[in-house]
Amino acid sequence: MSVVLPVAKRGEDILKLTAAPVSVNELNSNWLYQLADAMHATMLERNGVGIAAPQVYISKRVIIVASRPNPRYPDAPEMEAVVMVNPEILEFSDEVCLGEEGCLSVPDERGQVERAEMVKVKYLTLQGETVETNFHGFPARIVQHEVDHLNGILFVERIS
Repeated sequence: MSVVLPVAKRGEDILKLTAAPVSVNELNSNWLYQLADAMHATMLERNGVGIAAPQVYISKRVIIVASRPNPRYPDAPEMEAVVMVNPEILEFSDEVCLGEEGCLSVPDERGQVERAEMVKVKYLTLQGETVETNFHGFPARIVQHEVDHLNGILFVERIS
């Protein structure tokens, strides 16, 4: 049974910090697998499509991107959940799109946010393998939203 963790809310200091990188000796560890598992369970429990470790009070650079239709995002495309350790956005497309975002840390508030249509991301797996891949559309939006969390930025700060 996976643990569902409490979620930090807007105004809490943990959400304003720049999260620390996961160190080499933390890769492939029970601690990291348990964190990813609990983050995933917490995200599913709250109908999220992504989550960042700072949202569950862990100031580490770990995010999950897991687009799928649910009550909060009925039109979201279906994709396998991807756990990213120390993600880095290498490229943003020039093409941008406006889309509605919400956040587990800002319940009951949504807004239109402009994001790049495509991002190229480099990250580590839980085992420490390097992956470089592109995300388009809604999954790209999730990546940008979650990486913002790692840098202490909430989506409401991006609403123009």
